[in-house]
Amino acid sequence: MFEEAQYFAPVATRDDGTVEVELAASHPGFADPVYRARRNAIAALAVGYVPGTPVPTVDYTEQEHEVWRIVSRELAIKHRKYATVEYQDATDRLGLPGERIPQLQEVGDLLEPLTGFRYLPAAGLVPLRDFYGVLADGFFHSTQYIRHHSTPLYTPEPDVIHEVIGHANALASDRYARLYRLAGSAARRVESEQALEFISKIFWFTLEFGVMTDQGELRAYGAGILSSYGEIEEFRGMDIRPLDLAAMGTTHYDITKYQDVLFRAESLDHLEDVVGEFWADCDDEAVFRLIGDAR
Repeated sequence: MFEEAQYFAPVATRDDGTVEVELAASHPGFADPVYRARRNAIAALAVGYVPGTPVPTVDYTEQEHEVWRIVSRELAIKHRKYATVEYQDATDRLGLPGERIPQLQEVGDLLEPLTGFRYLPAAGLVPLRDFYGVLADGFFHSTQYIRHHSTPLYTPEPDVIHEVIGHANALASDRYARLYRLAGSAARRVESEQALEFISKIFWFTLEFGVMTDQGELRAYGAGILSSYGEIEEFRGMDIRPLDLAAMGTTHYDITKYQDVLFRAESLDHLEDVVGEFWADCDDEAVFRLIGDAR
């Protein structure tokens, strides 16, 4: 229910140097001054981050850890039923703590020996070219805040649960991690904003909201589905279409609701052959040909 690297609450740095996260009136934490102060403080850590140094540590509260425990426990149950075996195996391989929120530095320390990925802190919006481009180098931009405690199973924006439970578990798989890197290389290679948007949409319909035939049934591998307590129960009932580059790169989606159109790979091999090979060597000309085919 959000667009990676785009659907974030705006973050502003005031003249006095303070950082403020501008929550919408509909946000569960809008009327909670304690939560808003926490969001501002956590965003300030990311704003002040110096590349090449350890990721700033967030002093999470017991209430925040409890939100993580609730969601981590509930999603683990659903993953056994709905997640691909590759994702489940990667989850076991990574071994994230279930009783507390891991620090981003800790997540990177766990990931790097497995697939070379590390995490970078993000206060909010990261420009598309920057967000996708650093994937090629094995870096993933991530928020550090967690959703409001009143709605532990819902968030209107990507939080640390989505970024870590959704993405880090996938990044612990050699095969999924390679796809992230290829997406990053493609984002760096193309020059036009139209081609970059096309690549980002394919990322959306695969590594965010991708599904595939696995163990003889439809299962999810996309981080957006696998980090959403509600959407993971609904994806099998959506309009499931065959994997198609031109269609994925030009299909409109609504970030404010469950995704009603999903694209199915027939296997992980199929995903790598179609999407991975496209990202491996695509350029603006190749993208424009596909856009023309979709018209």
